[in-house]
Amino acid sequence: MSATAPSSSRTIAPDPALWPSRHGADLVKARRTARPLRMLIRGVDPEPSPDEWHALGAALTRGDAMADRLALSMRGGGMQAGMARFEQALERGIASVPDASPELRDFFAAVEARPAWVDEARLAAGAHACHVAGRLGMRVLRDAALMAGYQASAINRTLVLTGALAKGAQRRVAETTKWWLDVTANGGLARDGAGFKSTMRVRLIHAMVRQRVRRMPEWDAAELGEPVNQADMLATYLGFSVIYLFGQRVMGVKLSQQEAEDAMHLWRYIGWLMGVEEGLLVDDEMAGRVRLFHVLLSQAPPDDSSKQLGRALMDEPLTRHYPRWQKLTGRFERARHLSIVRLFVGREGMQDLGLPTGTLPWYPALSVPWVGLWHRLVRLAPGGRGWLARRGRRMQDTYLAILFGAASPELAQVGHPAAHGAGGTHVRPLS
Repeated sequence: MSATAPSSSRTIAPDPALWPSRHGADLVKARRTARPLRMLIRGVDPEPSPDEWHALGAALTRGDAMADRLALSMRGGGMQAGMARFEQALERGIASVPDASPELRDFFAAVEARPAWVDEARLAAGAHACHVAGRLGMRVLRDAALMAGYQASAINRTLVLTGALAKGAQRRVAETTKWWLDVTANGGLARDGAGFKSTMRVRLIHAMVRQRVRRMPEWDAAELGEPVNQADMLATYLGFSVIYLFGQRVMGVKLSQQEAEDAMHLWRYIGWLMGVEEGLLVDDEMAGRVRLFHVLLSQAPPDDSSKQLGRALMDEPLTRHYPRWQKLTGRFERARHLSIVRLFVGREGMQDLGLPTGTLPWYPALSVPWVGLWHRLVRLAPGGRGWLARRGRRMQDTYLAILFGAASPELAQVGHPAAHGAGGTHVRPLS
């Protein structure tokens, strides 16, 4: 669609001469998708200004300059030796690598220098807020963020070209969940924390993906921009923060405004570590909703890749490692996830994702009243909020064992480029 967006207080006019043609390619469809989010925005006009719309389109053309320079230098100097130096610097510090390249030194000097706005106490409180929902939070991430996100067909293109379908939805979900648990662990973002290390490895993978995909003849930069670009990384960061918070509340979980703001602070820092430009990051939940609304307007409409990825993820519960009643539990989990997806994407979204359109949101209808009552009653008890967070984290850790089974990776393997065929066709971005 190249016409002016309807029902808008400002004019949005796609202009492929200024940015990739995917930007605002179907504003009518995008507005239908974004309508529920728009209803949650209060006190500000959520419509993007011309400058904001232009900036978002330009973000489609930028990668992560610092990580890209590092990946390019590693490729030029030998990937195996470069990976060994990267791992040594990550595990033992850059001072332990006497022959480190300038790009490697610059990278670690930058990521180890925390921004002045980072508040250690709020990071801990934000992680605490991510634990409260327990296993339900994992369902929200999978169904409201990951599955619903497959409607954005341009983002899917990178996943398809890097072998996401061949890899399998079960492994992809497991690896993303492992990273999420690393970064939300207490102390996980300390320099020697598992979350910090996992994030650095994932950030390097993204740079390697950009190198690989932009050389593929199937990649149309005029339409799609840069692979794993700033706008797409922004969408992922907002999925893990804004959608996670919104989804928990929809499913009945009680969260205070302070808990939500602390979680946004945590994810602002995680986004910064992932290479999202600081100017794209947001300070609070309402600002995040507005930014997410802009991102949704920008997205290209669903296509066949949405259906391919949606159907693969639909059947992912059938391949998990349940402790008992494997087939029966897998079928129940599949049905439960579909009912949650239906709540968040509606009938039209189910059709766009290739999912059964007759599915009803039966699980939310049955569970939300009880979840809401449970969380509110427990919080009334002395220490109840802390108990919910500790219990929730244990449940999240147990969920990881169900996803990986006996093949659960060591922490150093999460996001490790060598484990994904560095430089080859099987290097993949984070979900």
